[in-house]
Amino acid sequence: MEEENKEANMKHSYNFSPLFILLLLHLFFIPSTCVYNSITDSYSDYSFTPSVNYLIDCGSSFKTQLQDGRIFKSDRETTSFLSTTEDIQISVDSLNLMNLSHSSALPLYETARVFTEDTTYTFYISQMGRLWIRLYFFPLPNPTYNLSSSVFSVHTDHFVLLHEFSQSNNDSLVFKEYLVNVSYHRFSLKFKPKKNSFAFINAIEIVSAPDILVWDSAIQVTPPLKKFDGLMNSALQVSYRINVGGPMITPGNDTLSRTWESDVPYNIFPQGSVSVSVPDKRIKYSQTSDFIVTPLIAPNSIYATCVKMEDPRVMQPNFNLSWMVNVEERYSYLIRMHFCDIVSRRLDELYFNVYLNGIECVSALDLSYETKALSTAYYMDFVIGSSNITNGTIVIQVGPTNHKQDISNAILNGFEVMKMSNSADSLDGFFSVDGEYKGPSLTTKLMKLVAIIGFSFAVISLLLLGVMYVKWLRSPLCLEERKNFFSWLLPLHSKCNISCSIYSNKYDSPKSKHGGGHSIHHSPRRGSKRFFHFIELQRATGNFDEKKVLGVGGFGKVYLGTMDDGRRVAIKRGSGSSGQGMNEFITELNMLSKLRHRHLVSLVGFCDENSEMVLVYDYVSNGPFRSHLYGSNISPLSWEKRLEICIGAARGLHYLHTGASQSIIHRDVKTTNILLDENYVAKVADFGLSKTIHDKAQISTAVKGSFGYLDPEYFKSQQLTQKSDIYSFGVVLFEVLCARPVICSTLPLEQANLADWVVKQHKSGMLHKAVDPRIANTINPESYKVFVQLGVKCLSERSVDRPSMGDVLWNLEHAYQIQIASPHVDNTISKAFQNANESDINNDNSHGVTRNEHNRINSGSLVFSQIDNFQGR
Repeated sequence: MEEENKEANMKHSYNFSPLFILLLLHLFFIPSTCVYNSITDSYSDYSFTPSVNYLIDCGSSFKTQLQDGRIFKSDRETTSFLSTTEDIQISVDSLNLMNLSHSSALPLYETARVFTEDTTYTFYISQMGRLWIRLYFFPLPNPTYNLSSSVFSVHTDHFVLLHEFSQSNNDSLVFKEYLVNVSYHRFSLKFKPKKNSFAFINAIEIVSAPDILVWDSAIQVTPPLKKFDGLMNSALQVSYRINVGGPMITPGNDTLSRTWESDVPYNIFPQGSVSVSVPDKRIKYSQTSDFIVTPLIAPNSIYATCVKMEDPRVMQPNFNLSWMVNVEERYSYLIRMHFCDIVSRRLDELYFNVYLNGIECVSALDLSYETKALSTAYYMDFVIGSSNITNGTIVIQVGPTNHKQDISNAILNGFEVMKMSNSADSLDGFFSVDGEYKGPSLTTKLMKLVAIIGFSFAVISLLLLGVMYVKWLRSPLCLEERKNFFSWLLPLHSKCNISCSIYSNKYDSPKSKHGGGHSIHHSPRRGSKRFFHFIELQRATGNFDEKKVLGVGGFGKVYLGTMDDGRRVAIKRGSGSSGQGMNEFITELNMLSKLRHRHLVSLVGFCDENSEMVLVYDYVSNGPFRSHLYGSNISPLSWEKRLEICIGAARGLHYLHTGASQSIIHRDVKTTNILLDENYVAKVADFGLSKTIHDKAQISTAVKGSFGYLDPEYFKSQQLTQKSDIYSFGVVLFEVLCARPVICSTLPLEQANLADWVVKQHKSGMLHKAVDPRIANTINPESYKVFVQLGVKCLSERSVDRPSMGDVLWNLEHAYQIQIASPHVDNTISKAFQNANESDINNDNSHGVTRNEHNRINSGSLVFSQIDNFQGR
């Protein structure tokens, strides 16, 4: 007020006293200072007060205050918003659920309101614009209303948010978050139960969003790139909000009560990335006439962390930093990427490219040019259409450019993925608000054309089959081969390249009679790989009953089956007829038809009928090795038994590398692909990604495998070698020792990746603290030392530094013999690990012992005689 009075007096005074001149100079510099602050201040005190702020704890009799300070009104205070007079409330005393997202909002899930008829919430909107709509769902137990069986839809006046939604998982909290543009003073949120069902809701947020949050335009990712207009006409659903390089951010630490996940579960190649962080107060925000960034876009804690390339000064820059998220293919998505250069020491030092699903969106992005300063927030919006989304994933990448610069590097601080409403103004299917279906459809004329084409194709196919059949009858096959030759029509399958010789020589078809829809088969000869009719496998699995599912993999589900003769088998059914599924089916069929070994899973037969791809194996009763290490209630295996299993798996892999007719690289070695039979004998399984090497040490191929087990050198160079299996097996060894997942996003960032963490712990002499505490006091220190030295050697960054599978097998046998020679260890084992071993592990000789070195030392020993004469069976 005093300043205002001074200014008023100045306007009416012409007495240019020294005090007046100083005051005039002060006022002159105020505008420039304000502009400077708008560009450089960190906005740590920036806040947003929503004009619309409806927070409802549905079903609650009292107000609920969350940890972030937000207060949700009770049902009693919000009944005026409802169109119904029914009052069905459900509550529980408390929820005790572990590892749940949005756990800070847990009190909101303890009550719910139930609607047995169409019900509408109507809210008055004082200021038009975008609204946050946040919905909370959890099926609370109730004797009258089984919420897990309810089916209902939720929509606004113009947009469908959920269509026939059902929350059947009683162990999972569901949080849905939307952004909808509102142009009227009344806003409706409608719950519509399906016939003979009901709807429920635990909590609702209707809160206004800042106007600057989402503009109307973005860059459309369709080569060539072009401008996309019309975002204001779309409803958005938040699919992912990721803090790259930093921890999870809860609503209490975000300017708009948003939750940001850690990027660890989505980082495809963490070995090639390094997390960087700076104090939040260093982050600056810029505002220009055409571009505004404030903490409302993202809090400064997002921009204060990032991921950059590992060792950019020395590493070959032939890879991109990559993150992958799962999405629905039928929708377009808004992708917002957040950048802030907190890694450079000066301007004009960092240039990098930006990619979405392999499409280059930005070439040589120069943050210095965009922000004119380091540590300054910046973001870019992209729209990727459904036509550019394959396999239900979006891959976000940044990588080095060919721009001439001293350091090749790339960074990303955060990203958001938002689903956009489709042509039916829906975010869940193709039914509009009025119930009309507006999805892809064929006109009657087009359907007739398709029918004609289909009929013509069928006639031509029959003629071709007839010609092939006549040709086959005239072929010089012996009578016995004709009896067993069942698949002469298989080459007509799309993308199927299994040669006829495999089927005629390797597999025996059952003689069958078809009548009344049933198949009668004869047992195959011992050792043969027989063809099964699909109806036999349906009978064996109770028509593929979900209760008989043993596991789920990339190829499909695995079922427990019982054949007509009482034999139990594992039946792996392909989940679809995609080219990739067919390739894996053919690969595994070809591999296992040629392999026979005690430590490889045995193939019984297969089915390639009615577009089905099914493989039938001997049932391995004790399941995957991983289930016996962690994540289940199975009693822990002893150290001796774990060593025996590792030895068995190593024998199977050694046979693949050297004992088969051609060297085979498994390419997906992990504990879920090591199965245990009733005697806990290890069986290596799943050869769908395997590769055969012909007379050379490596092969160039696309990178495939499992996160956490993937060889970093293979990922960078795309050169697959036997040593790629060695790296994966090294991860398995430490998974066995530590009994924890190889990727665990709930652990601190430095511990999330098992391979990286154990190497660091080993270097610091603290690895003994990570040993599975259930067996730590039973391990002989010398056995531990040999095992750890071997594991670390397997995880060497360079493949040439890793041992062969023969040496891996030899060292495992060595560790096992030491253990069984002196299995009883007292409770001083931790001290023994620390004093007697960890100090030795870091010396120059910590490379494991080769077979020849040990034979020179112990030439008279018979301990390893079986290994010296090892042969695959």
